Amino acid sequence: MALTNRSRLRGRRIPMETEGGKILSSRSDSGSGEDSLDRLLPPAGAPRRKSATSLSKSEPPLLRTGTRTIYTAGRPPWYDEHGAQSKEAFVIGLCGGSASGKTTVANKIIEALDVPWVVLLSMDSFYKVLSSEEQALAASNDYNFDHPSAFDFELLVATLRKLKQGRSVKIPVYDFTTHGRQKDWKTVYGASVIIFEGIMSFADKELLQLLDMKIFVDTDSDIRLVRRLRRDITERGRDIEGVIKQYNKFVKPAFEQYIEPTMRLADIVVPRGGGNMVAIDLIVQHVHSQLEERELSVRALLASAQQIQPLPQTLCVLESTPQVRGLHTIIRNKETSRDEFIFYSKRLMRLLIEHALTFLPSQLCVVQTPQGHEYEGRSSNGKGITGVSILRAGETMEPALRAVCKDVRIGKILIQTNLDSGEPELHYLRLPKDISEDHVILMDSTVSTGAAAMMAVRVLLDHEVQEEKIMLVSLLMAELGVHSVAYAFPKVKIITTAVDKRLDDCLHVIPGIGDFGDRYFGTDGCDGWSDEDDKEQASC
Repeated sequence: MALTNRSRLRGRRIPMETEGGKILSSRSDSGSGEDSLDRLLPPAGAPRRKSATSLSKSEPPLLRTGTRTIYTAGRPPWYDEHGAQSKEAFVIGLCGGSASGKTTVANKIIEALDVPWVVLLSMDSFYKVLSSEEQALAASNDYNFDHPSAFDFELLVATLRKLKQGRSVKIPVYDFTTHGRQKDWKTVYGASVIIFEGIMSFADKELLQLLDMKIFVDTDSDIRLVRRLRRDITERGRDIEGVIKQYNKFVKPAFEQYIEPTMRLADIVVPRGGGNMVAIDLIVQHVHSQLEERELSVRALLASAQQIQPLPQTLCVLESTPQVRGLHTIIRNKETSRDEFIFYSKRLMRLLIEHALTFLPSQLCVVQTPQGHEYEGRSSNGKGITGVSILRAGETMEPALRAVCKDVRIGKILIQTNLDSGEPELHYLRLPKDISEDHVILMDSTVSTGAAAMMAVRVLLDHEVQEEKIMLVSLLMAELGVHSVAYAFPKVKIITTAVDKRLDDCLHVIPGIGDFGDRYFGTDGCDGWSDEDDKEQASC
């Protein structure tokens, strides 16, 4: 019967020796569908790549690495000391027939990796929106969802490229019941590793070029059919006759013509899908070795930099009036009580925020006074304002911003320093929708080396915020932090109430203000929360 005929490659596995005694596996190509692979790389006549695969649990690992890097829950820097992205996400492409277990393999890899900021991207999200005629065909199981033309490759390639570059992307959400895209798309950002899975993962030249590792999940056709029946009936509301009809008419022929021949493009072939833990372990080892090679050190470079240039023109320091100096005297005094520290810090924050708003664009505006006379003044140019606080101390500046900007939107970014590596790590962010059109006031209480501020600015740029629309606002900054931010992002406006000249060996601002977060919140510095200076103090 057609349903029980197993779809297999006509060749067989031939173990062979390679450099270092590693065992690889070669498969002879299927003779079917060669004339339909004009979109594939390499061309049909090109030499086949050798595919590493695991054959049994007794075999030695195919991919070896040194000491495994243990990652925390934070995302380490993906940019250099110049603020430019220098590390792309590592992209794993998973291909295989329908219901072969690609998603299961992907989840097993994610679980075994134990690496934060892993994104699973499904090709199912990129089905094309069907016309009314095509929807009628789909309702009667006469539309071919297993043909390359069913996918929006242009959107898929553009989305994966942006995500690999570290930028924020919006992913369509496909509804298999209505065969259309839902109104709200899903926003994805911050991938260290991207796992991309789909039946046509290897079916586009541009798409293949974005994949750092290509894996083919090879599962028996009978098992795939049983899984598809169970999935489509229970999850997608299909009837058994329709599923079988679609399988015989579209799924099985498409696998033989478009999917099975792409197995020769894979770096690793995983037999038996998610149950093959030997293969999954090998994949995880290789990914860890790649991540180790891509590690960056940003804070050390910033701290060792010799800043001999004058302060940048993008820096604006609040005029040191007797009032401002008096407020600094109070909050810098170690004998100041917590209540007074909070009260006078808030006063200084209000002055700082009011000063920062003077740099926002405005336009001429003429109004009528109650006395019936015209007054020529200024008004906002209508552009939105969003405040983004670097947690936790930057959050203390939010009330001052809310007090002077009605209905201002607020976002939050949590950046902490890894005590082992000394590098800043991104742990959490929540940004308003469509922030790319706004002027953004980025708030932090103090800036020493500028490492946390640079990461926050990089996050905003990755979300399409224009650099010239970002203002970094801080109560106190060190000269090193000013230079670091200005050198990396010369269009960012830097606004503060004071600039101290140096840092000590523990990277504390000198003379400084102490641990602002601990003094404001009444904590002792051992609660796990920390600002940029706090973590540096803990590591000293």
